[in-house]
Amino acid sequence: MTTTIATVNLNGIRAASRRGFQPWLEERNPDVLLLQEVRAPEEIVTELMPGWTLIQQACRIKGRAGVAIATKLPVSDQRIGLGTDEEPDVDTGRWVEADIVTPAGNAVTVISVYIHSGTAGTPKMDMKYAHLERVTQRMRDLAASGHDVVIGGDVNIAHKNEDIKNWKGNLKTAGFLPEERAYLDVWFDEIGFVDLGRKIAGPGPGPYTWWSWRGKAFDNDAGWRIDYQMATPGLAEKASNAVIDRAPTYDARFSDHAALLVDYDI
Repeated sequence: MTTTIATVNLNGIRAASRRGFQPWLEERNPDVLLLQEVRAPEEIVTELMPGWTLIQQACRIKGRAGVAIATKLPVSDQRIGLGTDEEPDVDTGRWVEADIVTPAGNAVTVISVYIHSGTAGTPKMDMKYAHLERVTQRMRDLAASGHDVVIGGDVNIAHKNEDIKNWKGNLKTAGFLPEERAYLDVWFDEIGFVDLGRKIAGPGPGPYTWWSWRGKAFDNDAGWRIDYQMATPGLAEKASNAVIDRAPTYDARFSDHAALLVDYDI
């Protein structure tokens, strides 16, 4: 049986709703939807997502970040954030997990992640690296568990030259720094998660998932591939038909990101 998992950065759920997010959701109707940058209190997200089971965490800073998992499938457990007993509120609105049960009776852990964007050479970059360390450790633990896991979201890092249109002009820009890209090397080459967008789409360049609202970036397809679905190897073998749902025109976009949808034979 096929289960469709989608991920998308909304750039604000209220703004996305005004731009046509709900009609898109009704048309695509994934089984599981991983949301990032919802930028709204949890009660607003619930109000705008009727009929869905929601696992979510708003950011403690009003109007920032925020992640959620929306699912039509049963949820057996959930875990919120990457905080510790010493720092329970660290990086709020950036990581949520849910254990779901597919129609075929299979257990899968799904995760919505939103990595800091960062600004090169500033304290914001230090925050991003600290968050990447926490994410990497959690990914090691998940891989070691032996469970089927898919992590989806806005990682705010383009991995390779083929993942960004103007790679030569962004070598010193946050999101394409060698130190950031090295974390993805660890995730894919050492820990063993599979980058499904690249695996299924082929060698590239592109397809991209984010384009600036400014100028002609969207019209010229001057984008970045910074939104991912990453699966444990066994689950990755059951994945197919990864689609970046790029809007047909600039005016038809409900976000500056496109959704990434993957079908899983689970």
